[in-house]
This record gives sequence, structure tokens and C-alpha cells, in this order.
Amino acid sequence: MFPLQGAQMLQMLERSLRNSLPTSLKVYGTVFHMNQGNPFNLKALVDKWPDFNTVVIRPQEQEMKDDLDHYTNTYHIYSKDLKNCQEFLGLPEVINWKQHLQIQSSQNSLNEVIQNLAATKSFKVKVTQNLLYMTSETTKELAPSLLDVKNLSLSDGKPKAIDQKTLKLSSMDPIYAALVNKFWSFGGNERSQRFIERCIRTLPNFCLLGPEGTPVSWSLMDHTGELRMAGTTPEYRAQGLITYLIYTHTQALLKFGFPVYSHVDRKNKIMQKMSHSLNHILMPCDWNQWNCVPL
Repeated sequence: MFPLQGAQMLQMLERSLRNSLPTSLKVYGTVFHMNQGNPFNLKALVDKWPDFNTVVIRPQEQEMKDDLDHYTNTYHIYSKDLKNCQEFLGLPEVINWKQHLQIQSSQNSLNEVIQNLAATKSFKVKVTQNLLYMTSETTKELAPSLLDVKNLSLSDGKPKAIDQKTLKLSSMDPIYAALVNKFWSFGGNERSQRFIERCIRTLPNFCLLGPEGTPVSWSLMDHTGELRMAGTTPEYRAQGLITYLIYTHTQALLKFGFPVYSHVDRKNKIMQKMSHSLNHILMPCDWNQWNCVPL
């Protein structure tokens, strides 16, 4: 195991991962934000350097105090060699398999590795696979071979205007984490609310405030740079608010040179249609998450 320390190593890792997009996207996005100040205090581990086979991005040990908090105990993984990956992930100093944890990757082939480890390390796994999108601007810059103009929307990718007399564009306040948590499909509990609060405090976000001054629609990102936790309260739905917010959020991030990507549930046809209308590009690999619970 080799921990990468210092800006030069992390910048080298970012450049290397860029060459493996889109299957390295989840890890690439995380390392990119580590190089922008590392707001979530993450660390990068590789099996060897500089010609690594497997990279694991994980929190510092002191962050992982709660054995049941899989929102904090999250690992992001990319590997060029699945056999090496299984050996590397089996090391106790790389992953603490005694905790409730999540593994995220845009590399579908990791499922075999994790299922094999589940048998030897004695934990049960819940797999979630969703569609993975990158904005056309990010795709053009990072993976131009995936940009097929035939797949783009006939529109210019801009949403319709909102009623600015009753709705005000703003950023989220952490006190509204409970509201986001209520509607987030991966949330709904105390630990997820703490994670959302941290994302709001630490990362760029946008919301629309209604006449009462409280959020009616929002778009947040997580520490991997992914747009996540977007939502609208029921009484304001079907007005194009989330489309407007995601477009606004995306344009703000692109100005800073951030890679912009997101995932959409395979059953959520409305959000898939919205992604297409904004000229987000469907990736040939999936957004994968493995929730692991020790037996």
C-alpha cells in the first residue's frame, strides 16, 4: 500500500485517471476536488507508484469514528487489474470491512471483485446501478470520442425562465438539510442528514426560495464533484424548476473548470428526459454503489 502525499502526486494521479475516462469518472472527479483544496479531507491509496494498478480514495481514519455511518465510510475505487484489486481491497489498512460502508465506482466490473470479497470477509452486499451522465461541455473536454452530435437534444440546452417575482435564486443554508434529507432517495435518517449538512456547508450549491423564504427546489453536489440530491417540494413540481437549477449549477461549476456529472435512476424517465434536454451525455458505463454490512 502506498499513500499519495503532496500536491504533485495527486496532480499526477488526476492526469493518469483522465486517460481512463469514463470508467474512472467517479474517482477522477474525487481526485479533481482533492486537488481543489480537499474539502472532505480524503486520502488516496495506490498499490504502487507511479505505475499503479488500483487506486482507492477514502476518508482519513479519524473521520470514520461511527461504524454504522456508511455515508462517511465511503470508498471510491478504480482498478486496471481486477485480481490485483481484490488483493489490495482485502488489506485491512485499505478497507475496514468491520464497518458499515459504501463503495462507489463507475467501473461495472468491480462487482465481481466485491462479491468475491463478500464471501471471504463475511459481509452482505446491496448493489445499486444507475445511469451515468456527463455534461456535453465536460465530455467535449475530457472524453471527446463519446460526444456524438446525433445524441444531443435539438434544443440549445437552456431551460425555460422561471417566475422571478415569486422565486429567488440563492444558496442553501445547512438548516435546510432536513428538507433535502426528507426527499433524498438515499437518505431519510440522522446520518444522511449529517452528510447533507456537510455537503451544504462545504460545496457549491443552489436553491430557489419560495415566497415564504424557504427552499422549494435545490441542487447539491457531493465530495466527488457529482451533482446529487436535487429535488423539488411536491407543490412546486412540473414547473421546470429542477431543470433551471441544474443548468444554473452546471454553468457555475463549468466556469471554475470543474468536471460536471450526475446519475439518474433507471426508472426515473422524467429525469432522463431532463438530462437529454440539457444535453447531458449518457456514459457507456454505470454509476455503481455497493452497500456492505458485516455479518
